[in-house]
Amino acid sequence: MTQDFTARHLPLHRGPAAWSVILPGQDPAQVLEADTTADVVVVGAGFAGMAAARRVKQLEPQAKVVVLEAGRVAEGASGRNSGFMIDLPHELTSEDYAGAGDDRAIIALNRRAQAFARAAVEDYGISPDYFDQAGKVNGAVSDAAHAHNDSYARHLASLGEPSEALDAKAMRELTGSSHYQSGLYTPGTVMLQPAGFIRGMAKGLRRDGVEIYETSPVQKITPKGRDWACVTPKGTVTAARVILSVNGHLESFGVAPGRLMQLFLFATMTPDLTDEQIKALGGAPRWGITPSDPMGTTVRRIDTGQGGNRIITRTCAALRPGMAARQSDVTRAARVMQNKFEARFPMLKGMRMAHAWAGHLCLSLNGVSLMREVANGVYSACVQNGLGTTRGTLTGMGAAELACGHGTEITAHFTHEAAPKRLPPQPFREWGANAVLRWKEWQAREE
Repeated sequence: MTQDFTARHLPLHRGPAAWSVILPGQDPAQVLEADTTADVVVVGAGFAGMAAARRVKQLEPQAKVVVLEAGRVAEGASGRNSGFMIDLPHELTSEDYAGAGDDRAIIALNRRAQAFARAAVEDYGISPDYFDQAGKVNGAVSDAAHAHNDSYARHLASLGEPSEALDAKAMRELTGSSHYQSGLYTPGTVMLQPAGFIRGMAKGLRRDGVEIYETSPVQKITPKGRDWACVTPKGTVTAARVILSVNGHLESFGVAPGRLMQLFLFATMTPDLTDEQIKALGGAPRWGITPSDPMGTTVRRIDTGQGGNRIITRTCAALRPGMAARQSDVTRAARVMQNKFEARFPMLKGMRMAHAWAGHLCLSLNGVSLMREVANGVYSACVQNGLGTTRGTLTGMGAAELACGHGTEITAHFTHEAAPKRLPPQPFREWGANAVLRWKEWQAREE
């Protein structure tokens, strides 16, 4: 082995990880401050990393597993997503989410990820409020979006999957908003409190002997005899097997350069609503809406069991190949989302958002993940294509299975995928992609 994996830069986050902020505070971080050894090192403590660590311990209960996290648990992408763990095809580059591959196989894999997470909830005593098997709604505002829902419903029916059409009255009763003309309810999505879930995973893994070090970013992974040395600012962990569960930051380590799309989505969250505001809003205390047009606006309402009576709005996208959103991106998106929020909830017009943030996604041009052995003993569980809760769990499980020498349906699926397609060169990649994103955003402005 001669290859080094050297991180060119570390994760940079804009705004708070609001899902974590609204929970009780965490214990002080345990930082790696000495050299040690392990059987398996997992780099990254998000959905993929937590799944990988748990799966290794299932397959090799006596293995010493060390997880190295650059920041705090649940304050990276896992505290910045919308918390939809989706079982059905959810292809973000399509018009109606319908996939182009073997959708029955994808659904089966997604449900394996959900079952794996559900078992962890039971095993680790994670609050069921953080893993709510409530389903979700595709909301439609325009006639075109309604047609997308009809198309998707027909596609689901062809797969034998249930869905329920909701009219404007039903949408108003659910959300308190008259903004939507229709919706399509599907029962299989799990609505997470994502930070709460990940914190619970970390607590359970520590109970089972997994060592998790926070604020311990891996700067370099370098050969050391037949092993790998994972170097952090204050200590090094040496192991024969390393699992990279860093999503788009895989490119920072020199893997798949010029093939990964580093995308940011943006979100806002209200303060905890008062009793008067809750009464004015009406609707159910918990629900989640994804837009029928993938470039539209995602909206969630949560209650006290998940961190307060709040509404989360997510929309706008920007491609930033440097893997760092700009503050101007967050400012612009917050302004757009304020308008979207007030269009949906005029009874709450003028409400100042408590939090605004950017969340990092990594996509490939051909929609594939990168879950495979990238060097002898180094495994990738990356490129989630905007489906981090489900796809991250799957790729984490799969990378652990590869590392432990176990072939499964998960490893077979991902290792047989094509490599990510090469992207156009810079600066055309960033200019062109952001122009297309702005155009699609404008087209989906009502959604």
